[in-house]
Amino acid sequence: MIPEQQVDLTNLEVVSQPSLTYKLDFERKRISGKINNEEAVMQLVMKILYTERYAYVIYSSQYGTELDRLIGKEYDFIVSDLERTITEALLADDRILSITDFTTEQTEIDRMTASFRVNTVIGATNISTEVNIL
Repeated sequence: MIPEQQVDLTNLEVVSQPSLTYKLDFERKRISGKINNEEAVMQLVMKILYTERYAYVIYSSQYGTELDRLIGKEYDFIVSDLERTITEALLADDRILSITDFTTEQTEIDRMTASFRVNTVIGATNISTEVNIL
């Protein structure tokens, strides 16, 4: 006999997960303590930007950016697609509400700088990241 269970799916409560995580020291490639709240969300943003989507089986197919596919493309295409690519990658996390004030600048023949404002459930901050284009 199979047991029966009555489950009421109409009154589900959505609970946000805490953002407590390990602090990553990107320069020394070490874990150094723990962080929470705004610092943890900003670390998440940088980690998403540094992780190429589909490159590591440890991450889901929704995690990371697809910036490598822009390498070698025409400059105008890169400028037009860079904002969409970064915005799509960051909005996959529910703590990030929007990306605004997106600008790009070619800093070297093979690099661009993308600058934007990340609006999160905790606050907002400006981010700047380099993107290889050749």
